[in-house]
Amino acid sequence: MKDATILKTGIIGSVVAAICCATPVLVIALGVIGLSAWAGWLDYVLLPSLAIFVGMTAYGLWRRNRAAACCATNDQFNKERA
Repeated sequence: MKDATILKTGIIGSVVAAICCATPVLVIALGVIGLSAWAGWLDYVLLPSLAIFVGMTAYGLWRRNRAAACCATNDQFNKERA
């Protein structure tokens, strides 16, 4: 998977999970469609998914920074050899 794809997925997933955790959007939506009984189980799904997406974002940033450092090192090496 590309670094940009991992990073975008992590950021979008983190934002969606944070919005659903911090606001009653999901509770209202579940109530409207008749699934309000599931509202009690939301914490068991949303908090771990938030942790996973934040971890995915951190991993994407780490990979992007590592690739940038690798390219910078190779560019400096090639300039020194020339």
